[in-house]
Order: sequence, then structure tokens, then C-alpha cells
Amino acid sequence: MHGYERHPSRVSESRRKPSTTNESAHQPNGTNETEPRPNTSDRLTVVDEIFLRTHRGYGIPIALQGLWRTADRVDRDLLEAVHAALRAGPLGRRVVRPSVPGARRRWQSSTRAHPLEYGDQVIPVSGLLDWAETTGDDLDPEFGPGWRLAAVPLDDGGSVVSLTCSHVLADGRALAIAVDDALRVAANGDRSRVRADHLRPTSDWADARRQWTTVLGGTARAALDGIPHGLPDKILRKLSDTSPRATAPRPMNQSASKPSSQRSGPSTREHSSARKITNHAAVVQIPVDAWNLTAQEHGSTPNSLFIWTIARILWDAGFPEPRIEASLPVDTRAEPRVNNDLAVTSVTLTRTDTPATIREKSRAAYEYRMTSPAGLPEEILQVIPDRLAATLSAGAGERDILCSNIGQLPLTLNNLGPHHCTGVAARAIHPGLTTLPRTRLSAYLCTTGSLHTLALTALDHTHFPTPYELHKHLKSATALLSLPTHFW
Repeated sequence: MHGYERHPSRVSESRRKPSTTNESAHQPNGTNETEPRPNTSDRLTVVDEIFLRTHRGYGIPIALQGLWRTADRVDRDLLEAVHAALRAGPLGRRVVRPSVPGARRRWQSSTRAHPLEYGDQVIPVSGLLDWAETTGDDLDPEFGPGWRLAAVPLDDGGSVVSLTCSHVLADGRALAIAVDDALRVAANGDRSRVRADHLRPTSDWADARRQWTTVLGGTARAALDGIPHGLPDKILRKLSDTSPRATAPRPMNQSASKPSSQRSGPSTREHSSARKITNHAAVVQIPVDAWNLTAQEHGSTPNSLFIWTIARILWDAGFPEPRIEASLPVDTRAEPRVNNDLAVTSVTLTRTDTPATIREKSRAAYEYRMTSPAGLPEEILQVIPDRLAATLSAGAGERDILCSNIGQLPLTLNNLGPHHCTGVAARAIHPGLTTLPRTRLSAYLCTTGSLHTLALTALDHTHFPTPYELHKHLKSATALLSLPTHFW
């Protein structure tokens, strides 16, 4: 990412805790599911503010989405109860500006919400993902509402339910936790768990003092260690070119014409017009036993097989580069909180890599998380103007592909009340996208019961001009592994 580096153990204090990486299985909430959530600071983290800036026009807009398919029609009263629980739960908050320079933006509880969208018109199963894309519009984490619950009947006799929220509010794991809580409240009417993520209030003055102490002290230490030559000039030069929505955009096919040695990190790709860009999506379900057995046969883990599969899809689609850089989000939460609790690392893949070699590469990569530029404290992004902060963090986490292993979802998500779910998917969408990021293919893997669900979003219209090409290459990659599949 622009200005960002990878360093061992250089993560903020909020990250220095036991973490669940993509190389280890995410565990369901288990015995802690009935315990109240711990107190949480009412201040936005550095990651929260990176996503907030994308919402405000500095970068690529991102919303998280959970999708549930049921075999029968979902009852409206049930969804109204879930909606009410979500409204009063940890997703029910918005961003408030501080009154003291240097203090971080803070969270404020808010019950404002989009009404439940319960469609009456039946849509074809083939149009399910197109419908789901429309539920990400008008999400506002600052003034609210920042989330939406919607449902529509399908022509196979079932329904699809969508919960979409701004990435400022939550990451993929957090969205699952929020739904888990809401379903439990809707099932038994016990509201004691609602608002369980108690926001611990802090004063603007105290927070500003802490921030400035951290930033000034950390910057002084970085200066003593030696700031790389040319970094200040680079920042000023990029700042003069920074504008909302895009930073130094380039034509869509530029990377295809340049060798990888000439590509200097993440950047955006300019679309042919300013109109909204349509994402191409695909979702496939694969039995857990079959996936895990295949991984074992290849001397890999389920996660490294996942990374290999996504890279293979991009290369098979015609991506010309000999190397693919993969971005790997890492869940860093030690407790089930509804927030953005993640770090990012990356790994470079070659055409000769196997799932087994990727296992070793990714294992090493998890020791080197992406962090702030030149050893500067990451809190510096929260005390400088948004425009400069956007420059320093531009393209944060963007690589050629994104492989996000959300892991095992809570067992409660297998059913919506009395309605059994035939499929559950989690992914990110990009409402209002007008500029293509460097990331060409995003993939999200989650597990419910005996099924893995793999959700793909293609942001490369050169190699995936229509959903058909994405579906074709996904089907080819899974067939190469002899995996049984069920496509949505």
C-alpha cells in the first residue's frame, strides 16, 4: 500500500493480543455466547477511520454483507424482530466529530435505521446476487443509518435475506457476531444482551492528550531511527495530486501492459466513464470434508488451498503477470466484539506455487503485518487532515487479489428462527463504485455446518467482462481439484 510497510510485531497496542489468523481455524463463539460483551472504547480505531475516509470519497467504498438462503418463505414478523434487535444492538451507532483538535472521532448510540425491506415480488434465483448488490446503497456511518436488513422471495419457493452494513461499523466476523446476538434476542425476547457492547465514554481532552503524546513521541523515535530519504517529498507530491474518489488513477489495462517490475504498489484503475461500476459476483458451496481432504492431499491447509484457488482463477482468466500479490486479512480479536478488529498481511505468489508452498509462504507472512509508514505511529493518521491521511494510507491492503477467510460462523446462523438456511454467504460489496481499485478479484470464505461457502467479487472488467467469465473460471478451478460444488 502507498507509504505502508510490513514489519514484524510493529502493531498498535490494541492489536497486541492473541489473534486468530487465516492459517488456523476460526472458532465459533462456543461457551462464551451467553456472556455479556466486554466494555469497548467509544473512539474510532485507525482501521475504522481508514474505512470512514473511503465512505467520504477518499478511496473505494466498502460495505459488508451477509446473505441467507432459506428453503421456504421467511416470516415477516421474525425479520421485524431481528430488525428491532439489530437497531438496539451494537450496529446501532454512528460517528461523531470531536470538539478538541487531536481527539479521535467517537461512537454515539443511534437507533435510527432503514426500515425492513420485505419484498413481495418474486425474483429468479439467477438474479439473487444482482438484487443483493442493490441493498448496499445509502449507508451512512456518520449520520445514519449505517446498515440495512432486506429480504425477497425467490422463484424456487425460498427466500434470500441480506444484512448489509458500512465497513466503518464492522468487519466480516463482527457482522456475524451482531446477527448471532440479534437472532438470540428475536428467538427468546431477552433484551439483556442488547447493547451488550457497552461503549466506555472518554473525554475529548483526555483522548487528545493521549493521541498527541503517542504521535509526537513515536514520530521523534522514528526520526531518530531515520526516516527514509525522500519520504517527506513523496508525501507532499502525492498530497498535491490527492482528490476524493481517486488518487492518481490509471487506465484499466495499464497493469496488463506493464511488467510487474514497473508496478509501484497499489493504485486505482480509471473506468471508461464516471458512471457507477457494476461488480461481477459468484457464490459456490463446497462440502467441508471434501475441501479439507483435498487440502490434505496437496500437503496444505484449507486456507492455503483457498489462496491457491483464487490465484489460479485470476491467472486462468488471462492475468499476464508472473506474480500475484495476495492481501490476507487477519482476525485479531480475542473477544467477540462488534467492531473492526483486523490486521492485514500479504504474500507474493508465482505460477509454480502449489498449495503446499503457499502454506509456508503464508505462515511466514502472518509474522509481518502491514503497519504505518517509516515506523511512524499509526495514530498519526487520526490527528492530521483527512486529505493527508488518505494520501498516507492510500490503497491500504490492496493487492492483486484479496483472500479473506472469515472462518466458522456461529451455529445460530444456520437457521432464521424456524426457517432452515440452505446457504449462508459473507462478502464485501462496493456501492457507488466509480473507480476500480488495484484489487482485481476478492474472495471470502466462510463455514456453516458442513459447508464452506466461497463468495467472489470480480473488479477486473478486462479479464472478467461479465459474470459468465467469473463463473466459468471458478467452475474450472474447483473441477481441477475434483471438488463437488453447488452454485447459487
